[in-house]
Amino acid sequence: MSFAAPSAVRLGGPIFLKSDDPGALAREHRRLGYTAAYCPPAKVEETDRVRAIEKEYAAAGVAIAEVGAWVNMLEQDPEKRRKNLDYVQSRLALADAVGALNCVDIAGSYNVERWDGPHPKNLSQECFDATVENCRKLIDAVKPKRTKLTIEMMGWVIPEGPDTYLRLLKAVDRPAFAVHMDICNVLSSPQRFYNNAAFMRECFSKLGRWIQSCHAKDLYWQPEPNLHFVEVIPGRGSLDYGAYLTEIAKLPQRPPLMLEHLKKADEYEEGAEYIRKVGAKVGISFA
Repeated sequence: MSFAAPSAVRLGGPIFLKSDDPGALAREHRRLGYTAAYCPPAKVEETDRVRAIEKEYAAAGVAIAEVGAWVNMLEQDPEKRRKNLDYVQSRLALADAVGALNCVDIAGSYNVERWDGPHPKNLSQECFDATVENCRKLIDAVKPKRTKLTIEMMGWVIPEGPDTYLRLLKAVDRPAFAVHMDICNVLSSPQRFYNNAAFMRECFSKLGRWIQSCHAKDLYWQPEPNLHFVEVIPGRGSLDYGAYLTEIAKLPQRPPLMLEHLKKADEYEEGAEYIRKVGAKVGISFA
C-alpha cells in the first residue's frame, strides 16, 4: 500500500476551560495549537447543541476526532450489558450527528470486577464472535453515514494485534466499522516494546486505510521482577514518536493524534510540545 509523502498531522487533546459554550471551547483548542478535539459533552437528543458544536468547531478549523463510549460491551449481567450496548448506540448516533470521525470503545471484558480487566476468555473465539455480533448490531441500528464505529486494540482483549483486527474487520463486514489506533495499548511484550517502530509500521501497513483516530501517550518499562509498563507523558518513555508521526502523516484521511490519560494542563502542554519538536525533526507539521 502506497501513500503520499508525510505532511501535516492534526493534533488534539483535552482542554481545561470551564465552559459549555461550543464556540469558546473550539477557540480554546486553537489557542492551545490543537486542530482536533474530543467531542464535548452532549446527547444526540440535544439537536440544537449538537448543531452548534458541529458549526463552531468547523468554523474554528477543529476536527471532532472521536466520541468515547467506554463501557463494557461484554458485561456478564444481561441487563447491565443491554444498558451498556444502548449507551454505545447512543454515542455512535451522537458521533454521526455531530460529524465526529469515530465513536470508540474497547471490545469489553469478561472480568466481573473491572470493566476493562484481564480474563482468560478475553482472547477466545467466544469473545471474537460476541464482539462481531455487538459491532454489527450497533452499526445496523444506527446506520451511520458520517462516522465509524471503532474498537481499540488492547493487550489482553481482542483485537490484541493487527492480524486479529484484520480478521475483525472482515468478520464485521460493515463499511461503518473501522480502526482506532492506540499503539501503546498493544506494546505488550518486550519484543514489541523494544522494536516498537517496526511494530508500528506493521500495524499501519496492515490497518492504515481504516484508521480514523490515534491516541498519543508513551510507555516506560518500570524495572521489577515481572513485566510492568507504565503510561507516561510523551517524551518520558520509549515510544518512537518519529516513526509514529511519520506513519500517521502518510494517511490521506488524516486521522488526528489525540493526547490522553494525563492529569493536568501542564502535563498535556509538555506532551504536545514534545510531539511538535519530534515532528519538526522528521519534517512533519501540525495543522
